[in-house]
Amino acid sequence: MNSLDIIQKYYTEKSALYELLLVHSRAVAEKAMEAAKRHPELLVDQEFVYEAAMLHDIGIFMTDAPKIHCFGAYPYICHGYLGADLLRKEGLERHALVCERHTGTGMTVAEITRRDLPLPRREMLPISLEEKLVCYADKFYSKSKPDKEKSPEKIRKSMEKHGEDSVRRWDELHQIFG
Repeated sequence: MNSLDIIQKYYTEKSALYELLLVHSRAVAEKAMEAAKRHPELLVDQEFVYEAAMLHDIGIFMTDAPKIHCFGAYPYICHGYLGADLLRKEGLERHALVCERHTGTGMTVAEITRRDLPLPRREMLPISLEEKLVCYADKFYSKSKPDKEKSPEKIRKSMEKHGEDSVRRWDELHQIFG
C-alpha cells in the first residue's frame, strides 16, 4: 500500500494543504519510527506504523481550520473519525482505527459526552501498540508550527486543559515509547 497514492486521491498535489499534510505526516512517521527502533522489544509492525502515521490526518480537508488551509464544513476535532470513514471506504480498517483514535490521547465515550463534543458517541482510545505509537508521535508536532518539535513536558502541559485522564494517558504513552 502506498500512502501517497491515497493522499493524492483526496488532496491536490502541491497545494498548501497537501504540502502541510506531508510535512506533518512525515515528521510524525519519523518520530514513530525512532520510537519503534528504540524499543525493538515491543515488536511493533513498523511498516504499518509508517503507513498509518502518513494517513492519520487524512480527514483534515473536511474540517474548518482556515489557519492550516482547511475549508471544510466540520469542526477540526472531527478530522479523526472523518479520516477513518475515508480509509474504511478504501478497505483500510486497521489504518482507519489509527485515524479515529489518535486525537488528543484518545477519548472515551464519557469524555465525548461530558464535553459535548461533535463526535460519534463511541470509545476512541488507542488500543494496539501501533495505534498508541502514532498517537504518541503525533503529539510532538502541530500543523500550525510543523517544523518545531514539542518537548514531552510541553505536551504534558497542553494535555492538562483536557483533564486528568488525558494527562494520565500521555504519561502512559511516554512511559512506553519515551
